[in-house]
Amino acid sequence: MSIKLRELIRNVRACKSSAEERKVIFKECALIRTSFKEKVDTGLRHRNVAKLLYIHMLGYPTHFGQMESLKLIASPKFIEKRIGYLALMLLLDETQEVLMLVTNCLKNDLKHKNPYIVGLALCSMGNISSADIARDLSNEVIRLFRSGNPYIKKKAALCAIRIVRKVPEMISDFIEPASSLLSTKQHCVLVSGIALIIEMLQLKKKTASKFRKLVPQLVRHLKNLLLAGYVSEFDVVGITDPFLQCKIIELLRLLGTGSSRASEEMSDILAQVSINTEPSKNPGNAILYECVQTIMAIDAEDGLRHLAINILGRFLLHRDNNIRYVALNTLCGVIHTDTSSIQRHKNHIVDCLKDPDVSIRRRALDLIYALVTKNNVSGLVRELVNYLSVTSGDEEFKRMLTDKIVLVTEKFTPSKLWHLNTLLSLVEIAGEVTRESVAANAVLVVGHNATLQPYAVHRMYSSLKKQVVPSEALRRLAIFLIGEYGNHLVSAEGTASANKNRNSESKQEKFVQKTPEEVIGTIKYIISRPTCTPKVKAYVLNALVKLSTRFSGASEQELIAGLIKKYTSSMSVELQQRSCEYTRLLELGNEAVKSKIVSTMPTPEKLIRQTEKKVGEDDDDDDDDDDDEDEDEDEDEDEDEDSEEEEQDTRSKRKHRSTKKPAKKTTPKIEQKAAAAAKPA
Repeated sequence: MSIKLRELIRNVRACKSSAEERKVIFKECALIRTSFKEKVDTGLRHRNVAKLLYIHMLGYPTHFGQMESLKLIASPKFIEKRIGYLALMLLLDETQEVLMLVTNCLKNDLKHKNPYIVGLALCSMGNISSADIARDLSNEVIRLFRSGNPYIKKKAALCAIRIVRKVPEMISDFIEPASSLLSTKQHCVLVSGIALIIEMLQLKKKTASKFRKLVPQLVRHLKNLLLAGYVSEFDVVGITDPFLQCKIIELLRLLGTGSSRASEEMSDILAQVSINTEPSKNPGNAILYECVQTIMAIDAEDGLRHLAINILGRFLLHRDNNIRYVALNTLCGVIHTDTSSIQRHKNHIVDCLKDPDVSIRRRALDLIYALVTKNNVSGLVRELVNYLSVTSGDEEFKRMLTDKIVLVTEKFTPSKLWHLNTLLSLVEIAGEVTRESVAANAVLVVGHNATLQPYAVHRMYSSLKKQVVPSEALRRLAIFLIGEYGNHLVSAEGTASANKNRNSESKQEKFVQKTPEEVIGTIKYIISRPTCTPKVKAYVLNALVKLSTRFSGASEQELIAGLIKKYTSSMSVELQQRSCEYTRLLELGNEAVKSKIVSTMPTPEKLIRQTEKKVGEDDDDDDDDDDDEDEDEDEDEDEDEDSEEEEQDTRSKRKHRSTKKPAKKTTPKIEQKAAAAAKPA
């Protein structure tokens, strides 16, 4: 004989191993199967099915009890029906064909006099109803909307949500029944009815026009909840039924979107709720958040939108991480429409960068990036750089932060000096996590601005000397600048020019003119350190051979030649080749040729980045037009080349044949100049 449910639970909990538990379960399943095969009704079927539900919760197969649950549903006893419907919802799903056998039982129970049996049938339909069952029994559910029992109305509305999800074409049949539920005063019916209307609006937005007549009724319900005193049945930490308030505000948002008239009708009540709701408790914050979402979605006045932004600003000061994240996420969504209002809270947004939660830091970084304009770029970038200097760990976030700073500085740079200072600060502070494009951008700015070259090389030289363990990015950039513009370190004019630009950076010490021996000694110290990588050594060799023409003293030439010759026997093929070639170059007697070879490297017009995409959707159309123009230019080029073939000599023809290979397209003006230069005198 099988045991009771509580005894089975006790036996399972007493098991000390999984094998012992399986033994107990399999033994009980065998007894339950034997009981099901007996044709005599012992009155214990519901107890056996209850034990099967417990076994199902433990993860063991219980499919052999599905038919038994259908037999319990057909029983006239309430206790058996309750267990049968519970087993139906747990052991079966809408995809199984066995479910069709219960359709007639559901229809009979929906007409039962006992409201609790009707509730069981509605609950089962709301959980596992298939599309066919929903179509067959929808009329019975609609009939129950007119019931005088609030319990049945609530269950019918929840069941209707399942029906409209499975059969969206039946939404029109539930518009009137759902609207009738809002005329009641029972909170449970109101919540269920509003949930049904929200579901229908989300599935079919066109039905909003038929529900907008309910806006005054919803406003009245919300006002009654706001002005109601203490009601023990619905009070939650001093707020009357916050669940119903949130649902009403959510429905108002769906109805007010795209309708100026509905938005005007609900503006006053939204303002009252926003002002009178207490934000110290979590239910109050939930209501305020729904108000903010609704205000931002409807056609609200500017004053109401400012009120919503201020509520989000208060959320940023909350201790709860979830509330702060919600505020940042919402502000990111409205940044393009209410930028001026959000700018007032930028200090609180910057403070969120110091939060230990990485998700909040990332959201704050995205919001700050969207807030940057030409007017506030200096202040915000300064805050970001200062935060970068004090933060530690989380290299991925630091890399994201440096990328955002680079994009902002390129987009809103007020001056070339400020742009250069920002890039150099990034290399100095976060050299290990910055991308190579940061140093490349710095080289680009320095190369195109001769007045900034003395300042850049002096600053990088000072950073190289100050930092105990400089990053590889800092060493590479500093050594590159020293090699290209090292003459400014040893000249009085270069030092004066560097100090002139230094005045904008008050924290920096005054630059001092260096001697060639000091510069070469610093490079020697860098290359002799065990942390110096082969790539940095290659940069050093390049810098040394360039300094050989910047420093003219015999002692300096001897030091440079000795340092370069040291790597002629290096294990690195790259370093060995560079050392041998540079040693031979230094031995050349023709100074003019040598100075041309190691002259300052030309700077490209722009830096090509494959990882960063700056072109917007509008530029895509321009690219298409440019492609068409390039095709026309190709045709013009071919015609010009055909006309020039007869006039050119043998050497010009040979050049012309070599240019038949794919090459960069040129503009018509450049093509004409090239053709004129190729013509014989």
